[in-house]
Amino acid sequence: MHNIDEGSGEDELIKLLLKRQWELNSLLEVTQAINKNTAAPVLLQMLEVILKNYLQVGKLRFLIEKQGSYVCVSKYGGEFEGVSVLHKACSLLKKVKTPTALNGYTDAVLSNYNYFIPIYHKNRPLAYALIGDFTLSGEMMSNDLNFMQTLINVIVVALENKKLFRERLQAERFQREMELAVEVQNMLIPVKIHKDHAVEASAKYLPHQDIGGDYFDFFRLNKEEFLWCIADVSGKGISAALLMANFQASLRAWATVEDDLSTVVKKLNQIVILNTKGERFITLFVAKYNERTRKLCYVNAGHNPTILFNGNATQLLKTGTTMIGVFDELPFLNLGEVTIDPGSMIFNYTDGLMDYELEQDMRWNEGKLLSYISENGHLAPDKFNQNLMDYLGRIIKGKRIDDITLLTLRIS
Repeated sequence: MHNIDEGSGEDELIKLLLKRQWELNSLLEVTQAINKNTAAPVLLQMLEVILKNYLQVGKLRFLIEKQGSYVCVSKYGGEFEGVSVLHKACSLLKKVKTPTALNGYTDAVLSNYNYFIPIYHKNRPLAYALIGDFTLSGEMMSNDLNFMQTLINVIVVALENKKLFRERLQAERFQREMELAVEVQNMLIPVKIHKDHAVEASAKYLPHQDIGGDYFDFFRLNKEEFLWCIADVSGKGISAALLMANFQASLRAWATVEDDLSTVVKKLNQIVILNTKGERFITLFVAKYNERTRKLCYVNAGHNPTILFNGNATQLLKTGTTMIGVFDELPFLNLGEVTIDPGSMIFNYTDGLMDYELEQDMRWNEGKLLSYISENGHLAPDKFNQNLMDYLGRIIKGKRIDDITLLTLRIS
């Protein structure tokens, strides 16, 4: 009898040692797969093979925390209960931090499983596993449960690292996209003050973030005519910047070959529709001035009205059409025309100028802007733009919440 007991003890020890060796080999294979950046589904498949084929686990539910909720990333055996039902059941065990037998629980879901295995990181639950149709006893059971927890923990950490890596790549791609957008926009926006015998022009561009949706341009068509445009493109980022680049190229191309400003705007609408399929739109004010006739032709396409100040009175330039990029064919289009007196100032701006967080009892609106222009319209364009922004910061005490673009011209 004594010899038989000794033999049985040796057999159990050999089985345990062999099992430990197999466990180490399994962990080594999983670790090597992780180091090779094996895809998450393959890692989960390896987990299932180890539990099902080597540990004889008949049923598994494996839940991982994702953005405040839980998803079931692996399951087999029995009828699937649904993630919300499983999570609710596991929540009953939120204080349990070690592998635990479920034979004392009467919950309808937990009673279908033998063991609960939680995975924590600094008191934060990362994952839960429910093990069913699994029966062992004694030291072997304790050993297997500890191994399962170790194996699941290794895979959870690997999946978490993959998620963090993806998030870092996404953040880096976004940062690079913003850098490219800024580069594109800086190439598009003329920064120099223009001054010649007929006109003095100055612009001020203040993006709310690194990259905004505002755009402006000023260029001569010939010795007698020049054209300018101010616009607001919906959206931000590289796609908006590329749309602006295409818009600028199209505007310059059509404006140099087409005399009729209405036709230019129609062409621009077609191009924006073609490029964006109606998913983006542009508000704009575009104008062409003839020095010889002193005639200003313009189209306001859903933009804030440009303000003309002749030294005595202000006039809002509103004639035009709706924003472009919304309709395949513009529903209406009217060409505005006005004669410019010598010394007149023309003030163009984007809607960010009117979008301010104001202190209590402070008001800033179009009426206030017209009054400011009447009082300060004699200033040089560059001085006017700077004084206006100083006025908003000092008197109105407003905090801007959007991009602001100012384009001011003085016609000789």
